[in-house]
Amino acid sequence: MKWDLGGTAGWLPAQPEWKDTEMFKSNRWMHLALKAALAMPLSTSAAQEPTSAVSEQELVDLVRKTEARASAFMRGDMDKWAGLTRIADDFTLMQPFGGEASRGFDMSPERLARLASYFRNGDAKVELVQSYASGDLVVLAVIEREHGEVGGLPDQDWSLRVTLVYRRQGAEWWLVHRHADPLVRHVGLETAAALARGANLDKK
Repeated sequence: MKWDLGGTAGWLPAQPEWKDTEMFKSNRWMHLALKAALAMPLSTSAAQEPTSAVSEQELVDLVRKTEARASAFMRGDMDKWAGLTRIADDFTLMQPFGGEASRGFDMSPERLARLASYFRNGDAKVELVQSYASGDLVVLAVIEREHGEVGGLPDQDWSLRVTLVYRRQGAEWWLVHRHADPLVRHVGLETAAALARGANLDKK
């Protein structure tokens, strides 16, 4: 579900406390977001295909599994993450460190070991902003509220704005696209302009 550590993946002072209720901003907003997705009409092409509708429970389960994967990833528990993750052959990734989109994902033991050493002692909660469902596709717009030790840095906030696209293949939902950025907090015009220019903000 994650980012290319080139590559690594990317997510961001630890939250003071994670509560179960923080999985969604509120049950009411989660319910509204899910209902909006289920109420969306199919496109003309999708309506011609004999696909089964996505139930509200499927969407709830998909969000919860997304959170479990993010939490395992930030802990560096790549065995758990890999067991929960299905990544499609045509998967595309736009990682929060910027750069070109990547295609496919290396799930080899060597790659997973590198990821496990890069991400440590973290946790994650997912806030559902909106969901969309049409035929065998589901799109989730979420905030991943995450913290952990990344790349040798001390524990800090690594929260991301994330868009995920899942495709149903058989009985499972496979991840086909992930786009994440660390702009959960407002950065202002000058910072956004500097990022757009490719400025190195790490330089003093």
